[in-house]
Amino acid sequence: MSRWTPGDRKPDIASMLRVNQAGEYGATRIYAGQLAVLGRGTPASHLVARMASQEERHLKRFNELMAERRVRPTLLHPIWDIAGFALGAATALMSEKAAMACTEAVETEIDKHYADQLVELGDSDPELAADILVFQADELEHRNTAREHGAAEAAGYPMLSAAIRAGCRAAISLSKRI
Repeated sequence: MSRWTPGDRKPDIASMLRVNQAGEYGATRIYAGQLAVLGRGTPASHLVARMASQEERHLKRFNELMAERRVRPTLLHPIWDIAGFALGAATALMSEKAAMACTEAVETEIDKHYADQLVELGDSDPELAADILVFQADELEHRNTAREHGAAEAAGYPMLSAAIRAGCRAAISLSKRI
């Protein structure tokens, strides 16, 4: 990892925390929507519940960091609440494989997002970088679990995945600033 030197652009830690907290909140809402449709007794619901509990842990940590560092949350929180739940419920209504396709698409974008943040951070904030590395590993596990459970077999997978990934990129961009 590189060290910041005068003249370099400093990482925008507040923006990173804001978008990461928003993303983890959105993930908890997606899984809540999926669980509302899937119920609690199916194999898919057990997978989703396990992933949801990890996302809750990530969200809790980013909430702590935001409070410690006095970073305001995104103003888009109410939108991510509704949009996340709706996305989760809609994909679960389509099928269990569509729910897995949703997870795979979201986690693919989050992996890229976290990788970009780690490069931008360098060694400027070891505490945040360590958290991101742990959470990125969890997100990759979620993506791989979704792939193993038929994400690519969902009806309309290429379009569904592309639309969800585009939505994630837009949400990331907006949550950094607003």
